[in-house]
Amino acid sequence: MTAPSGIRVVDVDVFFLPVVTRMPLKFGGQTVTSVTCARVAVTVEDCHGRRATGWGETPLSVQWAWPADLPYDTRHQAMQQLVCALARGWLACGEAGHPLVIGSRFLTEQLPAARHQANQAHPAAPMPRLAALICASPFDIALHDAYGVLHGIDIYQAYGREHLPCDLASLLEPAAGSGVSFAGRVPADYLVTNPAAVPTSLPAWHLVGGLDPLTDDDRTGSEPDDGEPVTLVDWIDRDGLRCLKIKLTGTQPAWDFERLVRVGEIAIRQGCPHLSADFNCTVTDPAYVNDILDRLKQDHPRIFGMILYVEQPFPYELEEHPIQCTSVSARKPLFLDESAHDWQQVRLGRELGWSGVALKTCKTQSGAILSACWARAHGMPLMVQDLTNPMLAQIPHCRLAAHAATIMGVETNSMQFYPAASAIEARIHPGLYRRRNGQIDLSSLGSTGVGYRVDEIGRELPDPVCL
Repeated sequence: MTAPSGIRVVDVDVFFLPVVTRMPLKFGGQTVTSVTCARVAVTVEDCHGRRATGWGETPLSVQWAWPADLPYDTRHQAMQQLVCALARGWLACGEAGHPLVIGSRFLTEQLPAARHQANQAHPAAPMPRLAALICASPFDIALHDAYGVLHGIDIYQAYGREHLPCDLASLLEPAAGSGVSFAGRVPADYLVTNPAAVPTSLPAWHLVGGLDPLTDDDRTGSEPDDGEPVTLVDWIDRDGLRCLKIKLTGTQPAWDFERLVRVGEIAIRQGCPHLSADFNCTVTDPAYVNDILDRLKQDHPRIFGMILYVEQPFPYELEEHPIQCTSVSARKPLFLDESAHDWQQVRLGRELGWSGVALKTCKTQSGAILSACWARAHGMPLMVQDLTNPMLAQIPHCRLAAHAATIMGVETNSMQFYPAASAIEARIHPGLYRRRNGQIDLSSLGSTGVGYRVDEIGRELPDPVCL
């Protein structure tokens, strides 16, 4: 079958939506108390002149994506300016095609030049590629959404042979000597795309931040009194949690070990069987992680057994920090997160001993789909990790997890740190913004594009910026 005609971008609107946390989110050496979400509307046209508008949104998580000595305001402004530059880039692009193809090409050909231009203002602390991908993400997500809306299909139906004009061999290269071939293969071969097989609910992972009170003994009196849980015990009780992701410092081994033990003991008492450990890119020697895991296995074997995987202990620029980490992955599955910029980085990670990949839509939908395909073809398990996604950003994030066949559900924590921000979206999608019985519910999604149901949500937006 001939693939439907491709799309080209004909209009772009950008909106910046500020969000303030109800409690600080600490990870590694960074603390987040507010974030700006970049929301974009991308209008596309096909060769027949038909038009449709798609939406994308991503939190500009400055502290996570761009840790540096530069003032926060400088980094924040630079990311907003890059968003505006990318909007102009998409308008000037003029290229038509399938969103996976033209989205991937934009990332490899235009994003580096725009990032280079942005970095001329602060050459001493250049914007990392991760931060640039975040700025590119809402446009890429909106492009996929618009294609689905235009053709009246769900975006995951757009990744089959009837819509793609090429196979994955034109977009991916297998690892040398792996025996893998992408000839004749399409993303639908590696994703869950049969509507009857796509889960309508997913296990939800709760984030235990470094500043989070675990029990009432940890309260300081400064906690919000807004009717939402505060302590970890309260969250487990209210939401029926069964999966806890524990943020660690990566620089204070005694604190990290005790945090794992304390959270693990609470999890056992509360009937919460699954844990993961996130060292947030601050470790430089595998021995740091190995020593903690070995001590945990010896002194607290049950807690050790509850840990499903370890997430990104090491610096995320793999070329600059090519740490051989087979010793860690021999103890527990070791998942790339910040390092998984694209499938090439996943390939390098596999060479260095990483065993799995944590996907994020904040690195673009196109990049997440291609990384998922590459990892799955090479036997690497998948997770989908959160960027504390509120409002519209939550929906493509959860959609990815439902179609990627993760090892265990999806991390979702915006309801912990700014639940009120998504109150408008929650009226249409109540199960996506509140965890019940340890699950999120995707059954309210629409049938075209990402499934946002934007018109029904009806959020009033500020005036668009940039253009």
